[in-house]
Amino acid sequence: MNIKVRLAVMNFLEFAVWGAYLTCMGNYLGVAGLGDKISWFYAIQGIVSIFMPTLMGIVADKYIQPQRLLGLCHLLAGGFMLSCWWLGMQAGFGNELQDKSLFILLYTLSVAFFMPTIALANTAAFTILKKNGMDTVRDFPPIRVLGTVGFIATMWFVNCAFYDGGFGFTLADNAHKFQYTYMQFFVSGLLSLVLCAYCFSLPECHIEKHNRQVSLMETLGLNAFKLFKRKQMALFFVFSALLGMCLQVTNGYAGPFITSFKGIPEYADTFAANNATLLTSISQISEALCILMIPFFLKRFGIKVVMLMSMFAWVFRFGFFGVGDPAVPGVTFFILSCIVYGVAFDFFNVSGGIFVDQECEPSIKASAQGLFMMMTNGLGATIGTLAAGEIVNKYCHWENGFLEGDWQTCWFLFAGFALVVGIAFALVFNPEKK
Repeated sequence: MNIKVRLAVMNFLEFAVWGAYLTCMGNYLGVAGLGDKISWFYAIQGIVSIFMPTLMGIVADKYIQPQRLLGLCHLLAGGFMLSCWWLGMQAGFGNELQDKSLFILLYTLSVAFFMPTIALANTAAFTILKKNGMDTVRDFPPIRVLGTVGFIATMWFVNCAFYDGGFGFTLADNAHKFQYTYMQFFVSGLLSLVLCAYCFSLPECHIEKHNRQVSLMETLGLNAFKLFKRKQMALFFVFSALLGMCLQVTNGYAGPFITSFKGIPEYADTFAANNATLLTSISQISEALCILMIPFFLKRFGIKVVMLMSMFAWVFRFGFFGVGDPAVPGVTFFILSCIVYGVAFDFFNVSGGIFVDQECEPSIKASAQGLFMMMTNGLGATIGTLAAGEIVNKYCHWENGFLEGDWQTCWFLFAGFALVVGIAFALVFNPEKK
């Protein structure tokens, strides 16, 4: 099989594992008696992202080939995720979990081994492409886009597949959708095990031996922190953390929010209220398309304007949720919110990575990228998700299986925060033009 096709399959499975539960997990947590802990379930991803990718990166650099370590991580992540599914099975459909603490522990262990796999998958792909004489700049983006396709595919599957009450599933309307049950964890865990087996079929990525002595600071990637001595880089990383606070808010609460309209008689039978996961998948479609637009916008407008587009896109992302509803024409605002997500997410994450690469000396490029990810997906996302959880828990509450309340105030507060961050960024961040 063609190398690029094999790597595309790897990326498809990598993000399919994540897409099975990331945007619909909140619906099940409410049923399982963990509705007030939704923010913690998403914050856990940020907390483990602070240290686990670095630790696994060290192992991949020195001891285990990245494609093999990728497989081992998925073996553990999949095993723990299937254990979460089994606890749900024991409790039964529509019932609270009997051992919530054990469920949280197993989920944490699963996520701890999954989050490093995103970087490991990239490392394996880059190494294999270079080994086969290919250009990573030209050949990797189409491979990476297949990852987003995989994410969308499992979102659609858990939205459309129904649980029959036993070990099987059906597509009949008289059963229960995966997106509301523990079956989403079964899909994720099973795909992890499939990817584990697939990884051991990939070409070898030999570990390079370094003759020079590497300091402990360099090994742990801590030497990148010297970038904070430069004012513009310090400002950039601070704003990275502030914007990172927005990243997981809609992943955690868009599904429960849209589904909550099922508790309102006039919206109960609308397509959007009954297919929240399918509707929010528009966000990932937009993300895939926006990745391809970034080079044009960077050349035309420069790094600051592109990043400002991202910040103000978050304002519209939250604001459109605040004014929309599942019926026509209100559902148009939900769709628009999903469309601008591509700009909100990609224009900062991807262009921010490019900015870091341009501003750093070669010896700390990898460490600086790790620092950027730590500030956004680690520190920022953790604080933002927990803060969002406090706001949602203040204005909304679980009733009859739905998270109901003053959602509009929540979304407008999130939009206001993004607006303040965007204005502050425009005023104080002025990178040198190159």
